[in-house]
Amino acid sequence: MQKFFSKFKPDSQKSPAVWVFSTYFAEGFPYMMTKVLSFVFFTDAGVREAWLGLLNFLGIPWNIKFLWSPLVDLFGTKKGWMLKVQLLLSLLMGVLAVCAGLYHRGEENGYLGLIAFIFVVMAFLGATNDITIDGYYMEGITDKREQAAYSGLRQMAYRVAVVYARVVLVGVAGLANWFWGFGVGALTMALVWIVHKFYLADFRSPKVHEGMALGFKEAFRSYLSQEKIFLVLCFVATYKLGDEILFAMNTPFLMRELLVTKTQLAWLSGVVGAASTVAGALFSAWWIKKWGLKKTIWPLTLLMNVNIWAYVGLAYYKPLATTPIGIATIAVVHGYEQWAAGLGGTVLMVYLMRLCKVEFKAAHYAIGSAIMSLGSTFVGGFGGFFVEAFGYTQLFILGFLASIPSMLLLFWLPLHEKD
Repeated sequence: MQKFFSKFKPDSQKSPAVWVFSTYFAEGFPYMMTKVLSFVFFTDAGVREAWLGLLNFLGIPWNIKFLWSPLVDLFGTKKGWMLKVQLLLSLLMGVLAVCAGLYHRGEENGYLGLIAFIFVVMAFLGATNDITIDGYYMEGITDKREQAAYSGLRQMAYRVAVVYARVVLVGVAGLANWFWGFGVGALTMALVWIVHKFYLADFRSPKVHEGMALGFKEAFRSYLSQEKIFLVLCFVATYKLGDEILFAMNTPFLMRELLVTKTQLAWLSGVVGAASTVAGALFSAWWIKKWGLKKTIWPLTLLMNVNIWAYVGLAYYKPLATTPIGIATIAVVHGYEQWAAGLGGTVLMVYLMRLCKVEFKAAHYAIGSAIMSLGSTFVGGFGGFFVEAFGYTQLFILGFLASIPSMLLLFWLPLHEKD
């Protein structure tokens, strides 16, 4: 096997396309296993809504991963870190499959607690996996223009991982059981690890211990020294809050309130949702490119937030997925809302990039993206308690109300057009 993969290594260094795709698929896949499949599994297992909402806290490691990212630079190589983390992830996914196979709904046998613990460990490993892959990418492709040229491939690979997890793994769990659902996930991660072990080149960058620490400190200082930074941080933290509250309890809402099955959910989220999000993102990108962010941020933001009411209507009328008209209605509303979410996601991504200074682009974007999701992680974590007290309709109305602060902040937000 070593000889088989080694003959591909020279080409992998000359043309990075293959390893860029495989690594960013490997970045998106653990995130989906941890953040999405955990919701589907525990919903299917009959866990109450209050505890389901707490699964949103699994996003915390991704919010704070920049805190331990210097360790990856200080010790070992990016490939070495990547292989260790991905091997551990594949093993944990295998253990997850065994535990899920042994668990039987209604039995008090401790497996649910063990499965929850495994997901927590996977969250920290998955966030570390992101750090190593991003670092490997910047070491493997040092030219800034070439890095930008491969950004589209990175996004596509990540999106393929999203669709694969939602369609294949959830679909397998629906057609068979969760042993096979998680088992296919473990085999997928193991295959990725094998390819990376024998195929990836080992890029080595010089150690910059003191300089890196100073640069890390300077990146924070320069980010916080920007115009109206407190206002900017409030805007970044609240911009997607309405949408995130809407989707914080989306899986149990669809499966329990509207009786969507796992196989229907695989199609609904993996195909309809993914296609709609991409369509919304592309439309938003075209609009911003044509008219500029300053002119388009208001209409795009309004479209994103007003469409939350489509989900409020879905919760109020409750069309059931057991009928053709019901599942069609659910698909249309879900796709429409995902399209709207794609609009706002592109707006925020463009705005975050414009906050980045040239000398700290990667660090500034990492800081901004972490702040972006902090609010949704913590507010979404208590979404289950809110549902139990007031219901899904009120939760979605709360989502719209939570979107209002960011729209008000637009009146004072510094917006400067840049190339």
